[in-house]
Amino acid sequence: MMTLDFSILLRFENALLLGLWMTIKLTIICVVLGCSLGFLVGLARTSRNIVLRAVAGVYVEFFRGTPVLIQLFWIFFCLPLILGVELSNLTSGVIALTLYMGAITSETFRASLKSIGREQLDACVALGLPQRVQVVNVVLPQAVLRAIPTLLSNCVSLFKESALVSAVGMADLMFVGQNISNNTARPVEVLTVVALIYFVIAFPLTRAVSLIEGRILKKLAI
Repeated sequence: MMTLDFSILLRFENALLLGLWMTIKLTIICVVLGCSLGFLVGLARTSRNIVLRAVAGVYVEFFRGTPVLIQLFWIFFCLPLILGVELSNLTSGVIALTLYMGAITSETFRASLKSIGREQLDACVALGLPQRVQVVNVVLPQAVLRAIPTLLSNCVSLFKESALVSAVGMADLMFVGQNISNNTARPVEVLTVVALIYFVIAFPLTRAVSLIEGRILKKLAI
């Protein structure tokens, strides 16, 4: 029977912390870029332009309907062959996770945009406000407020999905954990601790989402 020894991980504390920092940094970058992209795609999906709606719809359905790991592999291995340039594992990871985040958040923004009363947009037109001012000052604040709970859930999901970048050699928490596991021949202890680190960060965020959702729904009187 195997004897567990978690103390061995104390030797690799700094490596795990560096891997965790890389995971958090990657998540933050992709959340910011993905939410920005998602809002633009959400606008496109509610546009009156049928071509714009169709293009945005194809993008969303493709990236929601295919595994993120395949998207990551295609961007890392295939896209450089098409473009004739080399992409680092960080760049590939950012592109893949941003496109995925953009696709899932676009549906969130689309729903929140549809919940904004048409009379508000009509009032903007009556006041002669430019399209950019309407979007930035009227549409965006309300859409973000209504979308916050689901967006936070998407962020937690992205944090967990970011472990996939280890498959292309990016030194995130999962990649570091796999290397330590291979070098120490202690997969049970190492991978258990790695899983617990993900859980310790994700679980409080998940509970926070529930609290924030309740407050926002109360504020909006829904």
